[in-house]
Amino acid sequence: MQEGTETSSGHPRETAPTFERGDVYAAECPTRQLLDRIADKWTTLLLTTLDGGEMRFNALKRRIEGVSQKMLSQTLRQMERDGLVLRHVEATVPVSVTYEITPLGRTLVAALTPMIDWAETRMGDVEAARRAYDARVV
Repeated sequence: MQEGTETSSGHPRETAPTFERGDVYAAECPTRQLLDRIADKWTTLLLTTLDGGEMRFNALKRRIEGVSQKMLSQTLRQMERDGLVLRHVEATVPVSVTYEITPLGRTLVAALTPMIDWAETRMGDVEAARRAYDARVV
């Protein structure tokens, strides 16, 4: 055993697996798949909604206007697989399913929040740029 891999009581220390840093510019890098997930509007909206607390499926569907039931199910399943949300099933009639954000998901929300703020406060600038572009191109 390497030095530092045991606790002071002599028991093996649990360590998180280490991974090499990805290269999002490399065609075969799995980081690209994760970037697709992060850049998805439904993922962003679900994470920031769940950051406010645990919610049931139908409450999420009502809160996030425009998301279809299929897309909501798909996105939640992908986010659960990626470790961003937890799904809790209660054996009631009918079955009650709730979702909550994980600590890993919270770290992503912390990174996304400034981007959302930027989008909400800069949309006027973007619209002006679009109008100027459209006037030049037409």
